[in-house]
Amino acid sequence: MLEELKKDARDRMAKCVQTFQAELKKQRTGRAHPSLVEHLKVMYYDAEVPLHQVASINVEDGRTLVISPWEKTVVPAIEKAIHKSDLGLTPMTAGTVIRVPMPLLTEERRREITKVVRHDAENARVAVRNVRRDVMSGIKDLLKEKSISQDDERRAESEVQKLTDKYVADIDQVLAAKEKEIMQV
Repeated sequence: MLEELKKDARDRMAKCVQTFQAELKKQRTGRAHPSLVEHLKVMYYDAEVPLHQVASINVEDGRTLVISPWEKTVVPAIEKAIHKSDLGLTPMTAGTVIRVPMPLLTEERRREITKVVRHDAENARVAVRNVRRDVMSGIKDLLKEKSISQDDERRAESEVQKLTDKYVADIDQVLAAKEKEIMQV
């Protein structure tokens, strides 16, 4: 029973870190990468679908994304989706190919992005702590049912706390790497 709780905690905390990393991929750092726009929703035959399902997204050089739609009729919808996004990008269309140049980030914009990334990191830490709280209450319930001894309870709580500390440290490490990438000119 305790092992199941600990395994659940490990899985859910790892998921929190993975979610945080996925959120970071959507943040603009001045370099072009497909994950920056692939999540944008495009109107395609009266349905909103992710951009990566209607076009291929490639990096032409370090600062330019090239979007090649599967159908020519989707080009205006893709342009509209990029304009509506909060990424501050301006697409340039040449026939069926859309080029999206990445403008240089100002120092002020870099600091704003860093604040957003720190906020996302704090949300990830809170999610990890919420998992810890859930598991700790599960351990307490097992103690109330007399399924485990007090020594087992203390040992399990200690292990769950170590897991929490490990995953929070992982989040801090990912955050530090992303901040360094953002502030790099």
